Amino acid sequence: MPSDYQFDKTFHNQIFEKDSVRYHEFEQCTFYDCDFSACDFTGVMFVECSFFGCNFKETKINYVSLRDVQFTKCNFTSVNFAMTDQVIYSFNFTDCLLDYAQFYNLKLKKIQFINCSMIAIDFMNTDLSEALFDNCNLRRAVFMDSNLQKADFYTSYEFVIDPEKNKMKRAIFSAEGLKGLLSKYDLIIK
Repeated sequence: MPSDYQFDKTFHNQIFEKDSVRYHEFEQCTFYDCDFSACDFTGVMFVECSFFGCNFKETKINYVSLRDVQFTKCNFTSVNFAMTDQVIYSFNFTDCLLDYAQFYNLKLKKIQFINCSMIAIDFMNTDLSEALFDNCNLRRAVFMDSNLQKADFYTSYEFVIDPEKNKMKRAIFSAEGLKGLLSKYDLIIK
């Protein structure tokens, strides 16, 4: 099936239907307040695209390529990123809702999460080396067998991370964040 190519286009307030993006490639496109929640993302590629205020809640984003993509104020509640294309990909999130999202078993080196709600997010077996978690709520987030080396959690909060079950060399935490690293010991920290 031939792919449909969109270059340098802007989309406003568009509701994308189930098959409206299948096998499409979008390059240097911008999306404002669009709804992708009903889409089938099979064979979709986004290259150097930006999304502002878009809804991806509970979307099945299997087999989508994200190359140099920026998401701002988007809703990704309960989205599973585990099946995204992992060949030459990079994406970042600012002011996004990522509660209950799943990133397990991905290589997300240097990814940036800025001012995001990430409640009960799944980072099992994820490479988050040199990642930035800037002012993110990580309550009930799952970090297990993850690479957190040089990751920056300095301004993030409500996380519980077991240093014995993750690679954490040179990760950055604030003094207030230390309680999230020691919680399994049931210590009282004042």
